[in-house]
Amino acid sequence: MSTILHALPDEAADAGPPSLRLPFDVAEVEHRPFTTARMTLRPLAAYDADDVWEYQRLPEVLRYIPWPERERDEAREHTEARAGMRRLVADGDAIFLAMVLDGRVIGDLMVRLSSAQHARLEIGWVVHPDFHGRGLATEGADVLLDLAFGRLAAHRVVAHLDARNAASAGLCERLGMRREATIVEEEYNDGEWQDTASYGMLRREWRALRAGVVTRNPA
Repeated sequence: MSTILHALPDEAADAGPPSLRLPFDVAEVEHRPFTTARMTLRPLAAYDADDVWEYQRLPEVLRYIPWPERERDEAREHTEARAGMRRLVADGDAIFLAMVLDGRVIGDLMVRLSSAQHARLEIGWVVHPDFHGRGLATEGADVLLDLAFGRLAAHRVVAHLDARNAASAGLCERLGMRREATIVEEEYNDGEWQDTASYGMLRREWRALRAGVVTRNPA
């Protein structure tokens, strides 16, 4: 469980009109970073570029994320650009959190505003392969859900991923998200057409998980 403080929305709020709490600025997190059992989560910063490069350049990471291969200087500019995205105000805005373990950035997390009108947010993650299989991605993604549903009062949270990415699919299921669609041959990357898997969760489902009313899929 993360250290995000929030009031659990009531059932009436679940059925009511959209009520996203915007704008949101990552300065809130800068002054009070999130913590999990093993990590600190803070806004991604330009000075994280070297750590990010350590996983951004790996073929096994690029296989499932629509990032082009970049030279080190280009990758640094990319990290600087993402670090500069600090507010959720309008559709398409995104923020990024660095996953810090023992002083090293081992991955990063994203929250994107998909639709303010419909209170819908998208989440995403990328973790250095050396740290896979330890439950760290689950710890980080739990924070994203608490932020999205607790602080921001989203009605719905979605995750879209390469359908071949079994690890991320398993993570979505451990979080309690349901697989809602497979979009066949949605994108052409790496010389082939690729399917997209779409997962979703509603605020009332997150609230039930946090209250212990239902349990997660342990797979």
